[in-house]
Amino acid sequence: MRRRSTTDHAAGPTGRRGHIRKTAIAAGAVAAVAGGLYVAGLVATGDDISAGTRVDGIDIGGLSRAEAAARLASAAPAAWKDPMRVTVGDASTTVDPASAGLAVDVRATADRAADPSRSPFTVIGRLFSSSQSRDIEPVVSFDGTKAHAAVAAAAKEHDREVREAAVAFKDGKAVVTQPREGLKLDTEKAVEALRSAYPAAGGTAPVALPVSVKQPQVRGAELARFVNEFAKPAMSGPVTLTSGDERLQITAATLGEHLTVKADGGRLTPSLDARALLHDSAVSRPLDTLTGAPVEARLGVRDGRVVVEQDGRPGREVSAEALRRAVEPLLTKKGAAARTGPVAATVTPSRLTAQTLARLGITEQMSTFTVNFPAAPYRTTNIGRAVELINGSVVQPGEVWSFNRTVGERTKANGFVDGTMIMDGQYRKAPGGGVSAVATTVYNALFFAGVEPLEHGAHSFYIERYPAGREATVAWGTLDLKFRNDSGKPIYIRASSTDSSVTVSFLGTKKYDSVTADAGPRTNITPPKERKGTGETCEVQEPLEGFDIKVDRVFTNAGVEVKRETFGTHYTPRDKVTCD
Repeated sequence: MRRRSTTDHAAGPTGRRGHIRKTAIAAGAVAAVAGGLYVAGLVATGDDISAGTRVDGIDIGGLSRAEAAARLASAAPAAWKDPMRVTVGDASTTVDPASAGLAVDVRATADRAADPSRSPFTVIGRLFSSSQSRDIEPVVSFDGTKAHAAVAAAAKEHDREVREAAVAFKDGKAVVTQPREGLKLDTEKAVEALRSAYPAAGGTAPVALPVSVKQPQVRGAELARFVNEFAKPAMSGPVTLTSGDERLQITAATLGEHLTVKADGGRLTPSLDARALLHDSAVSRPLDTLTGAPVEARLGVRDGRVVVEQDGRPGREVSAEALRRAVEPLLTKKGAAARTGPVAATVTPSRLTAQTLARLGITEQMSTFTVNFPAAPYRTTNIGRAVELINGSVVQPGEVWSFNRTVGERTKANGFVDGTMIMDGQYRKAPGGGVSAVATTVYNALFFAGVEPLEHGAHSFYIERYPAGREATVAWGTLDLKFRNDSGKPIYIRASSTDSSVTVSFLGTKKYDSVTADAGPRTNITPPKERKGTGETCEVQEPLEGFDIKVDRVFTNAGVEVKRETFGTHYTPRDKVTCD
Protein backbone atom coordinates (compact mmCIF):
# COMPACT_ATOMS: atom_id res chain seq x y z
CA MET A 1 0.00 0.00 0.00
CA ARG A 2 1.40 3.39 -1.16
CA ARG A 3 1.66 6.18 1.37
CA ARG A 4 1.27 9.84 0.57
CA SER A 5 4.18 12.05 1.57
CA THR A 6 3.15 14.79 3.89
CA THR A 7 5.97 16.94 2.65
CA ASP A 8 4.70 16.91 -0.95
CA HIS A 9 1.18 17.60 0.20
CA ALA A 10 2.14 20.72 2.06
CA ALA A 11 4.52 22.10 -0.53
CA GLY A 12 2.20 21.92 -3.61
CA PRO A 13 -0.68 24.12 -2.73
CA THR A 14 1.33 26.61 -0.79
CA GLY A 15 3.78 27.22 -3.71
CA ARG A 16 1.09 27.81 -6.32
CA ARG A 17 -0.74 30.33 -4.19
CA GLY A 18 2.41 32.28 -3.65
CA HIS A 19 3.25 32.44 -7.35
CA ILE A 20 -0.23 33.73 -8.23
CA ARG A 21 -0.10 36.32 -5.51
CA LYS A 22 3.24 37.67 -6.76
CA THR A 23 1.99 37.87 -10.36
CA ALA A 24 -1.15 39.76 -9.36
CA ILE A 25 0.82 42.22 -7.34
CA ALA A 26 3.14 42.90 -10.30
CA ALA A 27 0.24 43.36 -12.73
CA GLY A 28 -1.49 45.74 -10.42
CA ALA A 29 1.64 47.75 -10.07
CA VAL A 30 1.98 48.05 -13.88
CA ALA A 31 -1.65 49.03 -14.26
CA ALA A 32 -1.30 51.63 -11.57
CA VAL A 33 1.72 53.11 -13.28
CA ALA A 34 0.01 53.07 -16.72
CA GLY A 35 -3.10 54.64 -15.33
CA GLY A 36 -1.06 57.32 -13.71
CA LEU A 37 0.80 58.01 -16.91
CA TYR A 38 -2.51 58.17 -18.91
CA VAL A 39 -3.98 60.62 -16.44
CA ALA A 40 -0.77 62.60 -16.48
CA GLY A 41 -0.89 62.64 -20.28
CA LEU A 42 -4.47 63.89 -20.33
CA VAL A 43 -3.65 66.56 -17.82
CA ALA A 44 -0.56 67.56 -19.77
CA THR A 45 -2.47 67.75 -23.05
CA GLY A 46 -5.61 69.52 -21.86
CA ASP A 47 -7.48 71.51 -24.55
CA ASP A 48 -4.32 72.85 -26.21
CA ILE A 49 -2.97 71.58 -29.52
CA SER A 50 -0.10 69.22 -29.07
CA ALA A 51 3.35 70.04 -30.37
CA GLY A 52 4.13 69.04 -33.94
CA THR A 53 0.60 69.63 -35.24
CA ARG A 54 0.41 71.16 -38.74
CA VAL A 55 -2.35 72.11 -41.14
CA ASP A 56 -1.23 72.33 -44.79
CA GLY A 57 2.28 73.11 -43.57
CA ILE A 58 1.18 75.70 -40.97
CA ASP A 59 2.59 74.80 -37.51
CA ILE A 60 -0.02 75.28 -34.80
CA GLY A 61 1.53 72.96 -32.20
CA GLY A 62 1.35 74.15 -28.59
CA LEU A 63 -1.28 76.77 -29.41
CA SER A 64 -4.68 77.14 -27.95
CA ARG A 65 -7.66 76.75 -30.23
CA ALA A 66 -8.14 80.48 -30.53
CA GLU A 67 -4.45 81.05 -31.23
CA ALA A 68 -4.44 78.28 -33.79
CA ALA A 69 -7.49 79.72 -35.57
CA ALA A 70 -5.83 83.14 -35.69
CA ARG A 71 -2.62 81.71 -37.11
CA LEU A 72 -4.47 79.70 -39.73
CA ALA A 73 -6.36 82.82 -40.84
CA SER A 74 -3.24 84.97 -41.10
CA ALA A 75 -0.91 82.39 -42.62
CA ALA A 76 -3.44 80.74 -44.94
CA PRO A 77 -1.70 79.23 -48.01
CA ALA A 78 -2.53 80.50 -51.51
CA ALA A 79 -4.49 77.33 -52.29
CA TRP A 80 -7.14 78.34 -49.77
CA LYS A 81 -8.06 81.63 -51.47
CA ASP A 82 -6.46 81.83 -54.93
CA PRO A 83 -8.61 81.00 -57.99
CA MET A 84 -8.77 77.30 -58.77
CA ARG A 85 -7.58 76.31 -62.23
CA VAL A 86 -10.18 74.24 -64.05
CA THR A 87 -10.74 72.87 -67.55
CA VAL A 88 -14.05 72.64 -69.39
CA GLY A 89 -13.50 70.42 -72.38
CA ASP A 90 -10.58 71.94 -74.26
CA ALA A 91 -10.92 75.35 -72.57
CA SER A 92 -9.04 76.49 -69.45
CA THR A 93 -10.39 78.94 -66.90
CA THR A 94 -10.44 79.63 -63.16
CA VAL A 95 -13.06 79.53 -60.43
CA ASP A 96 -12.88 81.78 -57.37
CA PRO A 97 -13.32 79.53 -54.30
CA ALA A 98 -15.17 82.18 -52.31
CA SER A 99 -17.60 82.78 -55.21
CA ALA A 100 -18.11 79.03 -55.43
CA GLY A 101 -18.98 78.80 -51.71
CA LEU A 102 -15.69 77.10 -50.75
CA ALA A 103 -13.57 78.21 -47.77
CA VAL A 104 -11.47 76.74 -44.92
CA ASP A 105 -13.24 76.98 -41.57
CA VAL A 106 -10.26 77.90 -39.35
CA ARG A 107 -12.17 77.54 -36.08
CA ALA A 108 -13.46 74.09 -36.96
CA THR A 109 -9.95 73.16 -38.12
CA ALA A 110 -8.49 74.30 -34.79
CA ASP A 111 -11.12 72.26 -33.00
CA ARG A 112 -10.20 69.22 -35.06
CA ALA A 113 -6.47 69.76 -34.23
CA ALA A 114 -7.19 70.02 -30.47
CA ASP A 115 -9.15 66.80 -30.39
CA PRO A 116 -6.53 64.10 -30.85
CA SER A 117 -7.00 60.42 -30.19
CA ARG A 118 -7.76 59.56 -26.52
CA SER A 119 -6.40 56.04 -26.66
CA PRO A 120 -3.95 55.20 -23.81
CA PHE A 121 -1.15 54.32 -26.16
CA THR A 122 -1.43 57.71 -27.98
CA VAL A 123 -1.76 59.76 -24.78
CA ILE A 124 1.11 58.01 -22.90
CA GLY A 125 3.24 58.05 -26.06
CA ARG A 126 2.98 61.84 -26.30
CA LEU A 127 4.44 62.14 -22.72
CA PHE A 128 7.69 60.52 -23.83
CA SER A 129 7.95 62.05 -27.35
CA SER A 130 8.57 65.69 -28.04
CA SER A 131 9.21 65.26 -31.76
CA GLN A 132 6.03 63.47 -32.93
CA SER A 133 4.28 65.35 -35.84
CA ARG A 134 0.60 65.47 -36.73
CA ASP A 135 -0.88 66.63 -40.09
CA ILE A 136 -4.46 67.77 -39.80
CA GLU A 137 -6.76 68.06 -42.84
CA PRO A 138 -8.42 71.50 -42.95
CA VAL A 139 -12.16 71.61 -42.40
CA VAL A 140 -13.91 72.99 -45.50
CA SER A 141 -17.12 74.99 -45.36
CA PHE A 142 -19.40 74.58 -48.39
CA ASP A 143 -22.26 76.75 -49.71
CA GLY A 144 -24.16 74.67 -52.27
CA THR A 145 -26.14 77.61 -53.64
CA LYS A 146 -23.01 79.60 -54.45
CA ALA A 147 -21.31 76.52 -55.90
CA HIS A 148 -24.18 75.84 -58.28
CA ALA A 149 -24.27 79.51 -59.29
CA ALA A 150 -20.53 79.50 -60.06
CA VAL A 151 -20.86 76.32 -62.13
CA ALA A 152 -23.88 77.75 -63.97
CA ALA A 153 -21.80 80.82 -64.88
CA ALA A 154 -19.05 78.57 -66.22
CA ALA A 155 -21.62 76.58 -68.20
CA LYS A 156 -23.05 79.75 -69.73
CA GLU A 157 -19.58 80.74 -70.90
CA HIS A 158 -18.33 77.37 -72.10
CA ASP A 159 -21.37 75.30 -73.08
CA ARG A 160 -21.79 75.19 -76.85
CA GLU A 161 -24.08 73.59 -79.35
CA VAL A 162 -22.68 71.04 -81.72
CA ARG A 163 -21.74 72.63 -85.06
CA GLU A 164 -22.12 70.50 -88.13
CA ALA A 165 -19.78 70.67 -91.05
CA ALA A 166 -21.37 72.67 -93.85
CA VAL A 167 -20.62 74.03 -97.29
CA ALA A 168 -22.45 76.91 -98.94
CA PHE A 169 -21.83 78.73 -102.20
CA LYS A 170 -21.70 82.49 -102.49
CA ASP A 171 -20.44 84.76 -105.25
CA GLY A 172 -18.93 81.82 -107.10
CA LYS A 173 -16.96 80.52 -104.11
CA ALA A 174 -17.38 77.68 -101.62
CA VAL A 175 -17.91 78.86 -98.04
CA VAL A 176 -16.83 76.13 -95.61
CA THR A 177 -17.96 75.75 -92.00
CA GLN A 178 -15.72 73.47 -89.93
CA PRO A 179 -17.41 70.98 -87.57
CA ARG A 180 -17.14 71.39 -83.80
CA GLU A 181 -18.22 69.06 -81.02
CA GLY A 182 -20.90 70.24 -78.63
CA LEU A 183 -20.14 70.56 -74.90
CA LYS A 184 -22.50 70.64 -71.94
CA LEU A 185 -21.20 70.99 -68.39
CA ASP A 186 -22.56 68.41 -65.94
CA THR A 187 -23.61 70.76 -63.15
CA GLU A 188 -23.95 68.29 -60.29
CA LYS A 189 -20.72 66.44 -61.03
CA ALA A 190 -18.87 69.72 -61.58
CA VAL A 191 -19.94 71.00 -58.13
CA GLU A 192 -18.74 67.76 -56.55
CA ALA A 193 -15.43 67.95 -58.43
CA LEU A 194 -14.77 71.46 -57.14
CA ARG A 195 -15.72 70.46 -53.61
CA SER A 196 -13.45 67.39 -53.69
CA ALA A 197 -10.46 69.27 -55.11
CA TYR A 198 -10.55 72.19 -52.68
CA PRO A 199 -8.22 73.26 -51.27
CA ALA A 200 -5.67 72.13 -53.83
CA ALA A 201 -1.99 72.25 -52.98
CA GLY A 202 0.20 74.51 -55.09
CA GLY A 203 1.18 73.09 -58.44
CA THR A 204 -1.74 70.65 -58.52
CA ALA A 205 -3.10 69.93 -62.00
CA PRO A 206 -6.26 71.82 -63.05
CA VAL A 207 -9.60 70.36 -62.01
CA ALA A 208 -11.36 68.78 -64.98
CA LEU A 209 -15.02 69.67 -64.74
CA PRO A 210 -17.12 66.82 -66.15
CA VAL A 211 -18.82 67.55 -69.47
CA SER A 212 -20.99 65.61 -71.89
CA VAL A 213 -19.73 65.74 -75.45
CA LYS A 214 -21.90 65.55 -78.59
CA GLN A 215 -20.01 64.76 -81.77
CA PRO A 216 -21.12 66.28 -85.11
CA GLN A 217 -22.60 63.90 -87.63
CA VAL A 218 -20.19 65.02 -90.33
CA ARG A 219 -16.53 64.87 -89.33
CA GLY A 220 -13.64 66.90 -90.65
CA ALA A 221 -12.40 64.12 -92.93
CA GLU A 222 -15.74 63.95 -94.74
CA LEU A 223 -15.79 67.73 -95.08
CA ALA A 224 -12.32 67.71 -96.64
CA ARG A 225 -13.35 64.96 -99.06
CA PHE A 226 -16.45 66.86 -100.20
CA VAL A 227 -14.58 70.14 -100.65
CA ASN A 228 -11.87 68.51 -102.76
CA GLU A 229 -14.13 66.25 -104.80
CA PHE A 230 -17.08 68.60 -105.39
CA ALA A 231 -17.06 72.11 -103.92
CA LYS A 232 -13.78 73.32 -105.42
CA PRO A 233 -14.37 71.81 -108.89
CA ALA A 234 -17.97 73.09 -108.94
CA MET A 235 -16.82 76.68 -108.41
CA SER A 236 -13.72 76.42 -110.61
CA GLY A 237 -15.39 78.16 -113.55
CA PRO A 238 -18.49 78.33 -115.77
CA VAL A 239 -20.14 75.39 -117.45
CA THR A 240 -21.04 75.62 -121.12
CA LEU A 241 -24.08 73.92 -122.65
CA THR A 242 -24.42 73.33 -126.36
CA SER A 243 -27.46 72.75 -128.56
CA GLY A 244 -26.58 72.45 -132.21
CA ASP A 245 -24.41 75.46 -133.04
CA GLU A 246 -25.69 77.46 -130.08
CA ARG A 247 -23.78 77.74 -126.79
CA LEU A 248 -25.02 78.77 -123.35
CA GLN A 249 -22.53 79.62 -120.58
CA ILE A 250 -23.60 79.50 -116.93
CA THR A 251 -21.25 81.23 -114.49
CA ALA A 252 -20.06 79.71 -111.22
CA ALA A 253 -21.86 82.47 -109.31
CA THR A 254 -25.18 81.56 -110.95
CA LEU A 255 -24.59 77.85 -110.34
CA GLY A 256 -23.80 78.52 -106.69
CA GLU A 257 -27.13 80.29 -106.15
CA HIS A 258 -28.95 77.06 -106.93
CA LEU A 259 -26.62 74.54 -105.26
CA THR A 260 -27.26 73.28 -101.74
CA VAL A 261 -25.43 70.73 -99.61
CA LYS A 262 -27.18 68.22 -97.35
CA ALA A 263 -25.80 65.91 -94.65
CA ASP A 264 -27.15 62.39 -94.78
CA GLY A 265 -25.78 59.64 -92.57
CA GLY A 266 -22.55 61.51 -91.93
CA ARG A 267 -21.92 62.18 -95.61
CA LEU A 268 -22.27 65.45 -97.54
CA THR A 269 -24.19 65.38 -100.82
CA PRO A 270 -24.87 68.24 -103.25
CA SER A 271 -28.26 69.10 -104.72
CA LEU A 272 -28.95 71.25 -107.78
CA ASP A 273 -32.32 73.03 -108.00
CA ALA A 274 -32.60 72.70 -111.75
CA ARG A 275 -36.08 74.23 -111.92
CA ALA A 276 -34.92 77.42 -110.19
CA LEU A 277 -31.80 77.47 -112.37
CA LEU A 278 -33.95 77.17 -115.49
CA HIS A 279 -36.00 80.23 -114.48
CA ASP A 280 -33.01 82.30 -113.38
CA SER A 281 -32.84 85.30 -115.71
CA ALA A 282 -29.11 84.67 -116.19
CA VAL A 283 -30.09 81.34 -117.78
CA SER A 284 -33.59 81.87 -119.15
CA ARG A 285 -32.70 84.90 -121.28
CA PRO A 286 -29.77 83.37 -123.17
CA LEU A 287 -31.71 80.09 -123.28
CA ASP A 288 -34.30 81.85 -125.44
CA THR A 289 -31.79 81.67 -128.30
CA LEU A 290 -31.77 77.88 -127.95
CA THR A 291 -35.45 77.40 -127.27
CA GLY A 292 -38.84 78.88 -127.98
CA ALA A 293 -42.42 77.94 -128.73
CA PRO A 294 -43.21 76.75 -132.24
CA VAL A 295 -43.99 79.54 -134.67
CA GLU A 296 -46.87 78.96 -137.02
CA ALA A 297 -46.60 80.07 -140.63
CA ARG A 298 -48.00 83.53 -141.35
CA LEU A 299 -50.58 83.37 -144.07
CA GLY A 300 -51.95 85.90 -146.51
CA VAL A 301 -54.35 86.03 -149.45
CA ARG A 302 -53.25 86.68 -152.99
CA ASP A 303 -55.63 86.54 -155.94
CA GLY A 304 -58.19 84.82 -153.74
CA ARG A 305 -55.81 82.06 -152.73
CA VAL A 306 -54.04 81.51 -149.42
CA VAL A 307 -50.26 81.92 -149.58
CA VAL A 308 -47.46 81.59 -147.02
CA GLU A 309 -45.96 84.98 -146.22
CA GLN A 310 -43.56 83.58 -143.62
CA ASP A 311 -42.91 79.92 -143.00
CA GLY A 312 -43.33 78.33 -139.57
CA ARG A 313 -40.53 76.86 -137.51
CA PRO A 314 -40.46 74.17 -134.84
CA GLY A 315 -40.23 74.98 -131.15
CA ARG A 316 -37.44 73.78 -128.88
CA GLU A 317 -37.84 73.36 -125.12
CA VAL A 318 -35.27 72.52 -122.45
CA SER A 319 -36.89 71.01 -119.37
CA ALA A 320 -35.62 71.32 -115.82
CA GLU A 321 -34.74 67.62 -115.84
CA ALA A 322 -32.78 67.97 -119.09
CA LEU A 323 -30.91 70.93 -117.62
CA ARG A 324 -30.06 68.95 -114.47
CA ARG A 325 -28.77 65.99 -116.46
CA ALA A 326 -26.61 68.30 -118.55
CA VAL A 327 -25.14 70.39 -115.73
CA GLU A 328 -24.54 67.91 -112.88
CA PRO A 329 -21.83 65.79 -114.60
CA LEU A 330 -19.89 68.96 -115.48
CA LEU A 331 -19.71 70.26 -111.89
CA THR A 332 -17.02 67.81 -110.76
CA LYS A 333 -14.74 68.54 -113.71
CA LYS A 334 -12.10 71.21 -114.24
CA GLY A 335 -11.08 73.07 -117.36
CA ALA A 336 -13.19 74.75 -120.04
CA ALA A 337 -13.22 71.76 -122.37
CA ALA A 338 -14.19 69.27 -119.67
CA ARG A 339 -16.93 71.58 -118.38
CA THR A 340 -18.68 71.76 -121.77
CA GLY A 341 -21.48 69.39 -122.75
CA PRO A 342 -24.72 69.12 -124.74
CA VAL A 343 -28.17 69.82 -123.35
CA ALA A 344 -31.12 67.85 -124.70
CA ALA A 345 -34.02 69.84 -126.11
CA THR A 346 -37.53 68.64 -126.92
CA VAL A 347 -38.56 69.63 -130.44
CA THR A 348 -42.21 70.56 -131.03
CA PRO A 349 -43.10 70.95 -134.71
CA SER A 350 -45.32 73.82 -135.76
CA ARG A 351 -48.73 72.77 -137.00
CA LEU A 352 -48.79 75.19 -139.89
CA THR A 353 -45.93 75.38 -142.39
CA ALA A 354 -45.56 75.73 -146.13
CA GLN A 355 -45.37 71.94 -146.37
CA THR A 356 -48.47 71.26 -144.26
CA LEU A 357 -50.66 74.05 -145.64
CA ALA A 358 -52.14 72.11 -148.56
CA ARG A 359 -52.61 68.96 -146.49
CA LEU A 360 -54.46 70.91 -143.80
CA GLY A 361 -56.90 72.28 -146.34
CA ILE A 362 -56.37 75.98 -145.70
CA THR A 363 -56.85 77.01 -149.27
CA GLU A 364 -59.17 80.04 -149.43
CA GLN A 365 -60.56 83.01 -147.60
CA MET A 366 -63.78 81.96 -145.91
CA SER A 367 -64.72 85.46 -144.74
CA THR A 368 -63.36 88.89 -143.93
CA PHE A 369 -64.80 91.85 -142.04
CA THR A 370 -63.67 95.37 -141.17
CA VAL A 371 -64.90 97.74 -138.46
CA ASN A 372 -64.03 101.43 -138.55
CA PHE A 373 -63.84 103.51 -135.37
CA PRO A 374 -62.92 107.06 -134.31
CA ALA A 375 -59.20 107.36 -133.76
CA ALA A 376 -58.08 107.64 -130.14
CA PRO A 377 -54.75 106.75 -128.52
CA TYR A 378 -56.32 104.25 -126.13
CA ARG A 379 -58.16 102.53 -129.01
CA THR A 380 -54.98 102.27 -131.04
CA THR A 381 -53.18 100.64 -128.10
CA ASN A 382 -55.91 98.28 -126.91
CA ILE A 383 -57.18 97.23 -130.32
CA GLY A 384 -53.62 96.76 -131.59
CA ARG A 385 -52.72 94.59 -128.59
CA ALA A 386 -55.80 92.38 -128.97
CA VAL A 387 -55.11 91.98 -132.71
CA GLU A 388 -51.50 91.00 -131.93
CA LEU A 389 -52.68 88.22 -129.64
CA ILE A 390 -55.37 86.93 -132.02
CA ASN A 391 -53.46 87.05 -135.29
CA GLY A 392 -52.17 83.65 -136.43
CA SER A 393 -54.56 81.58 -134.33
CA VAL A 394 -55.06 78.12 -135.81
CA VAL A 395 -58.35 76.46 -134.88
CA GLN A 396 -58.46 72.74 -135.58
CA PRO A 397 -61.67 70.97 -136.72
CA GLY A 398 -64.00 70.52 -133.75
CA GLU A 399 -61.90 72.86 -131.56
CA VAL A 400 -63.50 75.73 -129.61
CA TRP A 401 -61.87 79.17 -129.89
CA SER A 402 -62.29 81.65 -127.02
CA PHE A 403 -61.68 85.40 -127.18
CA ASN A 404 -60.91 85.71 -123.45
CA ARG A 405 -58.58 82.70 -123.44
CA THR A 406 -56.71 84.00 -126.50
CA VAL A 407 -56.47 87.68 -125.54
CA GLY A 408 -56.25 87.26 -121.77
CA GLU A 409 -57.32 89.68 -119.08
CA ARG A 410 -57.19 93.31 -120.18
CA THR A 411 -54.68 94.62 -117.65
CA LYS A 412 -51.69 96.92 -117.78
CA ALA A 413 -49.42 93.92 -117.27
CA ASN A 414 -50.92 92.39 -120.42
CA GLY A 415 -50.35 95.54 -122.47
CA PHE A 416 -53.71 97.30 -122.16
CA VAL A 417 -54.53 100.83 -120.99
CA ASP A 418 -57.62 102.58 -119.62
CA GLY A 419 -60.25 103.48 -122.19
CA THR A 420 -64.00 104.03 -122.59
CA MET A 421 -66.34 101.08 -122.30
CA ILE A 422 -70.01 100.47 -121.37
CA MET A 423 -70.57 99.61 -117.70
CA ASP A 424 -73.93 99.68 -115.90
CA GLY A 425 -75.69 101.18 -118.91
CA GLN A 426 -73.32 104.10 -119.52
CA TYR A 427 -69.83 104.88 -120.78
CA ARG A 428 -67.08 104.66 -118.16
CA LYS A 429 -63.32 104.54 -118.10
CA ALA A 430 -61.84 101.07 -117.52
CA PRO A 431 -58.80 99.00 -118.64
CA GLY A 432 -59.17 97.58 -122.14
CA GLY A 433 -61.75 100.04 -123.44
CA GLY A 434 -62.19 99.73 -127.22
CA VAL A 435 -61.59 95.97 -127.37
CA SER A 436 -65.28 95.46 -128.21
CA ALA A 437 -64.44 96.70 -131.75
CA VAL A 438 -62.20 93.62 -132.12
CA ALA A 439 -64.88 91.34 -130.64
CA THR A 440 -67.46 92.70 -133.09
CA THR A 441 -65.08 92.19 -136.02
CA VAL A 442 -64.33 88.58 -134.99
CA TYR A 443 -68.05 87.90 -134.55
CA ASN A 444 -68.85 89.07 -138.06
CA ALA A 445 -65.94 87.07 -139.50
CA LEU A 446 -67.19 83.86 -137.87
CA PHE A 447 -70.79 84.79 -138.81
CA PHE A 448 -69.96 84.94 -142.52
CA ALA A 449 -67.54 81.98 -142.36
CA GLY A 450 -70.55 79.88 -141.40
CA VAL A 451 -69.04 78.33 -138.25
CA GLU A 452 -71.01 77.60 -135.07
CA PRO A 453 -71.24 80.44 -132.50
CA LEU A 454 -71.26 79.14 -128.91
CA GLU A 455 -71.23 82.29 -126.76
CA HIS A 456 -71.60 85.95 -127.55
CA GLY A 457 -73.40 88.99 -126.21
CA ALA A 458 -74.29 92.36 -127.70
CA HIS A 459 -73.72 95.72 -126.04
CA SER A 460 -76.46 96.81 -123.65
CA PHE A 461 -77.31 99.73 -125.93
CA TYR A 462 -76.70 100.19 -129.63
CA ILE A 463 -73.47 101.76 -130.98
CA GLU A 464 -74.03 103.30 -134.39
CA ARG A 465 -70.76 102.19 -136.03
CA TYR A 466 -71.60 98.50 -135.57
CA PRO A 467 -74.17 96.56 -137.65
CA ALA A 468 -77.37 96.28 -135.63
CA GLY A 469 -77.89 92.72 -134.34
CA ARG A 470 -74.43 91.65 -135.51
CA GLU A 471 -72.04 92.94 -132.88
CA ALA A 472 -70.45 91.61 -129.73
CA THR A 473 -68.77 92.73 -126.56
CA VAL A 474 -66.67 90.86 -124.01
CA ALA A 475 -65.96 91.17 -120.28
CA TRP A 476 -63.30 89.29 -118.40
CA GLY A 477 -64.80 86.62 -116.18
CA THR A 478 -68.42 87.24 -117.16
CA LEU A 479 -68.89 87.35 -120.95
CA ASP A 480 -66.83 85.62 -123.64
CA LEU A 481 -66.98 85.26 -127.42
CA LYS A 482 -66.64 81.61 -128.49
CA PHE A 483 -67.15 79.54 -131.63
CA ARG A 484 -66.63 75.93 -132.65
CA ASN A 485 -64.87 75.12 -135.91
CA ASP A 486 -67.40 72.81 -137.56
CA SER A 487 -66.09 73.41 -141.10
CA GLY A 488 -64.21 70.10 -141.19
CA LYS A 489 -60.85 71.79 -141.94
CA PRO A 490 -58.48 73.92 -139.86
CA ILE A 491 -59.14 77.67 -139.75
CA TYR A 492 -56.41 80.30 -139.70
CA ILE A 493 -57.44 83.68 -138.18
CA ARG A 494 -55.73 86.65 -139.71
CA ALA A 495 -56.11 89.98 -137.86
CA SER A 496 -54.72 93.45 -138.49
CA SER A 497 -55.47 97.03 -137.41
CA THR A 498 -54.75 100.68 -138.09
CA ASP A 499 -55.40 103.77 -135.99
CA SER A 500 -59.02 103.78 -137.18
CA SER A 501 -59.93 100.27 -138.38
CA VAL A 502 -59.63 96.59 -137.53
CA THR A 503 -59.91 93.70 -140.00
CA VAL A 504 -60.34 89.97 -139.25
CA SER A 505 -60.30 87.25 -141.90
CA PHE A 506 -60.96 83.50 -141.59
CA LEU A 507 -58.85 81.35 -143.94
CA GLY A 508 -59.68 77.67 -144.51
CA THR A 509 -62.08 75.75 -146.73
CA LYS A 510 -65.63 76.95 -147.25
CA LYS A 511 -68.41 74.60 -146.25
CA TYR A 512 -71.01 76.77 -148.00
CA ASP A 513 -70.80 78.72 -151.22
CA SER A 514 -72.07 81.82 -149.44
CA VAL A 515 -73.29 83.02 -146.06
CA THR A 516 -75.34 86.22 -145.97
CA ALA A 517 -77.20 88.31 -143.39
CA ASP A 518 -80.88 89.26 -143.64
CA ALA A 519 -81.84 91.91 -141.05
CA GLY A 520 -85.44 92.51 -140.04
CA PRO A 521 -87.03 95.80 -138.95
CA ARG A 522 -86.41 97.47 -135.61
CA THR A 523 -89.28 96.87 -133.19
CA ASN A 524 -90.22 97.73 -129.60
CA ILE A 525 -88.79 101.23 -129.88
CA THR A 526 -88.05 102.71 -126.41
CA PRO A 527 -87.12 106.39 -125.90
CA PRO A 528 -84.06 107.30 -123.77
CA LYS A 529 -84.02 109.23 -120.50
CA GLU A 530 -81.74 111.88 -119.10
CA ARG A 531 -79.59 111.55 -115.96
CA LYS A 532 -76.45 112.85 -114.31
CA GLY A 533 -73.32 110.83 -113.65
CA THR A 534 -70.66 111.44 -111.04
CA GLY A 535 -67.12 110.41 -110.36
CA GLU A 536 -63.87 110.50 -112.30
CA THR A 537 -64.90 107.55 -114.50
CA CYS A 538 -68.09 109.26 -115.76
CA GLU A 539 -68.28 109.85 -119.54
CA VAL A 540 -70.74 112.18 -121.32
CA GLN A 541 -73.02 110.28 -123.72
CA GLU A 542 -75.64 111.30 -126.28
CA PRO A 543 -79.12 109.75 -126.18
CA LEU A 544 -80.30 106.96 -128.49
CA GLU A 545 -83.54 105.00 -128.54
CA GLY A 546 -83.65 101.33 -127.60
CA PHE A 547 -85.10 98.63 -129.88
CA ASP A 548 -85.28 94.93 -130.76
CA ILE A 549 -84.01 93.42 -134.00
CA LYS A 550 -83.72 89.99 -135.61
CA VAL A 551 -81.03 88.99 -138.09
CA ASP A 552 -81.10 85.80 -140.15
CA ARG A 553 -77.93 83.99 -141.24
CA VAL A 554 -78.63 82.43 -144.64
CA PHE A 555 -76.52 79.49 -145.96
CA THR A 556 -76.47 78.88 -149.72
CA ASN A 557 -74.96 76.17 -151.94
CA ALA A 558 -75.18 76.29 -155.75
CA GLY A 559 -77.53 79.25 -155.46
CA VAL A 560 -79.97 77.32 -153.25
CA GLU A 561 -80.68 78.22 -149.65
CA VAL A 562 -79.80 75.19 -147.51
CA LYS A 563 -80.17 76.60 -144.00
CA ARG A 564 -81.30 79.70 -142.10
CA GLU A 565 -80.55 80.74 -138.47
CA THR A 566 -82.20 83.62 -136.62
CA PHE A 567 -80.46 85.74 -133.96
CA GLY A 568 -82.46 88.19 -131.84
CA THR A 569 -80.95 91.19 -130.03
CA HIS A 570 -82.48 93.58 -127.50
CA TYR A 571 -80.98 97.07 -127.02
CA THR A 572 -81.88 99.25 -124.06
CA PRO A 573 -82.19 103.02 -124.55
CA ARG A 574 -78.95 104.94 -124.34
CA ASP A 575 -79.76 107.68 -121.83
CA LYS A 576 -78.39 111.15 -122.08
CA VAL A 577 -75.68 111.48 -119.41
CA THR A 578 -74.07 114.64 -118.15
CA CYS A 579 -71.18 114.46 -115.68
CA ASP A 580 -70.58 116.58 -112.59
